[in-house]
Amino acid sequence: MAREKKAAAAAETPDPAALSFEEAIERLQAIVEELEGGSLSLEESIARYEEGVKLSRRLTQTLDEAEKRIERLAEGANREPVTEPMDLEAPRVEDPERADQPGRAPATGGRPGRGEPEELPF
Repeated sequence: MAREKKAAAAAETPDPAALSFEEAIERLQAIVEELEGGSLSLEESIARYEEGVKLSRRLTQTLDEAEKRIERLAEGANREPVTEPMDLEAPRVEDPERADQPGRAPATGGRPGRGEPEELPF
């Protein structure tokens, strides 16, 4: 009987790779709500936890890849617009005059836990 429940749960669990980013976030939120609800058996809780870890790793990887693709618009040597990779880890002040204004912090960019900026860098 336990094997039947496990097989049924596995059949209902969507493949994390087949989900869009938004669907994966929604599924992860649903897993958290199920685990917090406390109505799952120990085996179901462990299965949901494992699924959540897989989803979390996939989402983190997707965000890391997106960060690598972000570019910023800059002024080239002859004042022509050019794009260059944006360093989201290093703090950067675009306009030193504006950085001295009260309540304005240097833009550090990134996701929560990585120095969330008070204002967007653009």
